[in-house]
Amino acid sequence: MIIRDYLERNRVSFETIYHCPVPCSTRRAHSVHVSGRHVAKSVLVRTGEGHVLAVLPATSLVDLELLSAALEGAPVSLASEDEVDLVLDDCERGALPPFGRLYGIQTIVDPSLGEAEEVLFMGNARHEGLRLRYRDFEALESPMHARIAKENDRQATDESLHVAP
Repeated sequence: MIIRDYLERNRVSFETIYHCPVPCSTRRAHSVHVSGRHVAKSVLVRTGEGHVLAVLPATSLVDLELLSAALEGAPVSLASEDEVDLVLDDCERGALPPFGRLYGIQTIVDPSLGEAEEVLFMGNARHEGLRLRYRDFEALESPMHARIAKENDRQATDESLHVAP
């Protein structure tokens, strides 16, 4: 499903921001001149019973131990690119929107992402960002909330990179 269509059908206000595809979410933040704390990254995680979509700020990493604890001790591991292609079959490789509900999977959001009034999410393509109010995302997706993020030690290095818009 095209995420823009989904948002329009649900009368959610958003802004589409087109940018050059970049290899990571922190560089995406730099390319569109937005703080990495206001850019969401989605990570598909394999559990013992399927998949969940972890959503957290671009400046963080998924802490698999915290995620496992939030899922009542379920074993978790990062999904392979091939699994991502199968589960999110209408998305370009490398583009993971935060709407697990559209794909029949649970979405878990780190509460730190909600500190921003507006958040930039991925659409179905690597060159497409969608900026919307966090509360609109939350109302539409109804995600589970749990501390699942940890500091990214490379963040300081990434923050110092200059990526042209």
